[in-house]
Amino acid sequence: MRRVSILGATGSIGQNTIDLIAREPDRFDVVALTGGRNVEQLARDARALRAETAVTAYPDRLDDLRTALSGSGIEAAAGPAALQDAAARPADWVMSAIVGAAGLAPGLEALKQGATLALANKESLVCAGAMVMETACRHGGRILPVDSEHSAVFQALIGEEMESVERIIITASGGAFRDWPLEALKSATLDEASSHPNWDMGQRITIDSASMFNKALELIETKEYFGVSPDRIEVIVHPESLVHALVGFRDGALMAHVGPPDMRHAIGFALNWPDRAELPVHRLDLAQVGQLNFRAPDDLRYPALRLARNVMQRGGLAGAVFNAAKERALDMFIAGEVGFLDMAIIVEEVLTRFEAEPGLIDAEMTLETVMQTDHLARTWAVEVMQERAG
Repeated sequence: MRRVSILGATGSIGQNTIDLIAREPDRFDVVALTGGRNVEQLARDARALRAETAVTAYPDRLDDLRTALSGSGIEAAAGPAALQDAAARPADWVMSAIVGAAGLAPGLEALKQGATLALANKESLVCAGAMVMETACRHGGRILPVDSEHSAVFQALIGEEMESVERIIITASGGAFRDWPLEALKSATLDEASSHPNWDMGQRITIDSASMFNKALELIETKEYFGVSPDRIEVIVHPESLVHALVGFRDGALMAHVGPPDMRHAIGFALNWPDRAELPVHRLDLAQVGQLNFRAPDDLRYPALRLARNVMQRGGLAGAVFNAAKERALDMFIAGEVGFLDMAIIVEEVLTRFEAEPGLIDAEMTLETVMQTDHLARTWAVEVMQERAG
């Protein structure tokens, strides 16, 4: 049996992972499940999968988690240190699905144990790509991408040499506002931004899709994971979300990965790699699909893409600044403190401030400096918002 852990079990990626594991309980021995405030769901899943331990990120929910697990024999713990301990437990395969920069340290801990890390936490590579990849190499760990786009690229590259790759094209649905007049985006509401046309995802990632910040992060993730230069990475809007990525080769060929918009495909591929297993996903009827549409992204509509390209060119800790400012700006949009278009303005201003301070972006990349940069960028994002408010 394979020993597996799921970091971020109560989110959409975690729940889809649990769905696949629960279908074949005899294949997997579940070590640890971690989650947030939804300790009721966390406890139900821990009981169903007979996990060894369940951890909530919030210490104030520990008593509730213990109550929900009473009589099960499953350990309960809470807080950042407990998350680290859960990630460090010996496991063959670990799903990294904690949202945001908070997923970096647990993911690194899993890699230090030599585990295969199924990486859905794109922020880890955005904030500290070089450190994450080096940690995997040093400890014999392996990273398998779980973002649908990067899983698609990974699959298209099987049997190929990177020297033959001319370009990598990742697709974007365009999000909730892809067909809105630009002028209307100024008054876009939280509810409107939280409704994705193709995918059923959590609120934060759905809003990031509408702003294209999600795709901006994936641009940086592509550079860090596959080691390609920024000028060889492209984004194209594909409203149907059926082509997840394409790889272009030096002979002019394009290798496309096509499949239904169901995250269980990318998760299942990573869970069963290097084998392909039967998965409970819809089979496409291309005759019924009829046509696939593509268009170039509008730079005015999606300034996040321009900012991501600047970050890739800058290097160093610019990715950590970008991600932290983005996360804090998103918090403020959800709280009703800023408008939809203000998020990109705030992120750009924070990046500009960091660039003006000698030595900040070029500091040595360690977990400590990444987290210090993260904290400072969030603080400056609030300051920018307050200054803009007058």
